[in-house]
Amino acid sequence: MTKGVVLHGTGGAWHVQCEHGDAVVAALRGKVKHASDVKLAVGDQVMLTQDAGSGWAIDEVLERKSVLSRREPGRARGERTIAANVDQVIVVFALREPEPHVAMLDRFLVIAESNALTARVIVNKVDLAGDEEARSLFGAYESIGYPLHITSARTGHGLEILRQQLQGRTSAITGPSGVGKSSLMNALYPGLSLRVGEISASVNKGRHTTVGAFLHPLPDGGFVVDTPGLREIGLWGVPSRGLDECFPEMRALKEECRFADCSHLAEPDCAVREALQRGAISSTRYESYQKLLSEALESERF
Repeated sequence: MTKGVVLHGTGGAWHVQCEHGDAVVAALRGKVKHASDVKLAVGDQVMLTQDAGSGWAIDEVLERKSVLSRREPGRARGERTIAANVDQVIVVFALREPEPHVAMLDRFLVIAESNALTARVIVNKVDLAGDEEARSLFGAYESIGYPLHITSARTGHGLEILRQQLQGRTSAITGPSGVGKSSLMNALYPGLSLRVGEISASVNKGRHTTVGAFLHPLPDGGFVVDTPGLREIGLWGVPSRGLDECFPEMRALKEECRFADCSHLAEPDCAVREALQRGAISSTRYESYQKLLSEALESERF
């Protein structure tokens, strides 16, 4: 048997990079498909066999060390696994074109936190405005503890430091459409040749250029998961009572609240709201928490 990692594919044909370096196309054996409710995803470690005359087959899916998942889009109420065995989530926003909606960043970060994954924030297209504006809009996230990278795929600003953080790791690159994720990866690793989309001026939203997730091996070690642009970010498996754990600045204070089950909305002696009043917690972050909490409570009613 040969060990490999799933690069991309669909139910019938999966492209797998074997540990000896070759990439093969393999089918998932029926016994594996029906033995578990877990659907195969990019990043999964698998065991392969090659049958004489019938090609490669996936005989076993190895236990995952981590998973990045989100709620199914639209009105569906299930889980969609984006990638398996991810080390970190790289959330990319543009400083301009399209204009950043910072509240959406909180959703991406909560998804990373709920999956126990390290997250980094990239502010791309800094050449369109400047470092000062980037730090004004996104500097609060750095103070919370999220590494902040200010970059320009066009000029190369900030790329070398970012490349060092990708080396030897499996990183999921995500963020809204049109923010330059593919352009950024192409600038870092020209050999990847990821598809690059245009910005639709009429709606100021990026056109989707990535269909399904792809796991790309990096030339200096590690992998990057290129994910589709996400316009609807749905949380999966984040209970209302555990949502504050996904906000690091709240997580650090919740033990100081009078009530162990404090929702940080109206209870007396709430350390989180006291921190909010003195400016130690961002009002926009708190508003994101309120909105996500409302969504979680609504979801739990069904």
